[in-house]
Amino acid sequence: MTVVETDRLIIREFVAADDAGFLCRQLNEPSWIANIGDRGVRSIAEAEQYIQARMLASYAEHGFGMYLVERRIGREPIGVCGLVKRETLPDPDLGFALVEGRWGQGYAEEAARAVIGYAFRDLGISRLLGITKPTNQRSGKLLLRLGFKLQGSVRVSDEDLLLYVLVA
Repeated sequence: MTVVETDRLIIREFVAADDAGFLCRQLNEPSWIANIGDRGVRSIAEAEQYIQARMLASYAEHGFGMYLVERRIGREPIGVCGLVKRETLPDPDLGFALVEGRWGQGYAEEAARAVIGYAFRDLGISRLLGITKPTNQRSGKLLLRLGFKLQGSVRVSDEDLLLYVLVA
């Protein structure tokens, strides 16, 4: 199901059987492992299970989750962007990651702005969080460009992360 579209992108729900190959590749890129973490997904079958346990379960429980980001032209998958509701945080957080070959082309900002609009307008969410590793300066700069304000740090999964807040 398509969640939101932009001039260049389609942002849609994951389909385990269709999207597992792409997600397996993305989860194993060095930048993903360094900036987000090693998810231990090494095969397409494990990626299907990951999609079912993380993305599809979140859609069912919260009405939102992480979405696949595709270029309109050719329907090429280029990354993920969406919302995560963590037990340890009071509000959903915006997540985004593109495959390394698509960095620097404005896709992450375009996808993030579309998901923020969807969250505020369609889901009625009034406050979003963003979390990054202190070493992930690219994502921190993007959050600031999107209007998030740095609030300090927060401990998530035994890791100290920078915390950003955006209010509708």
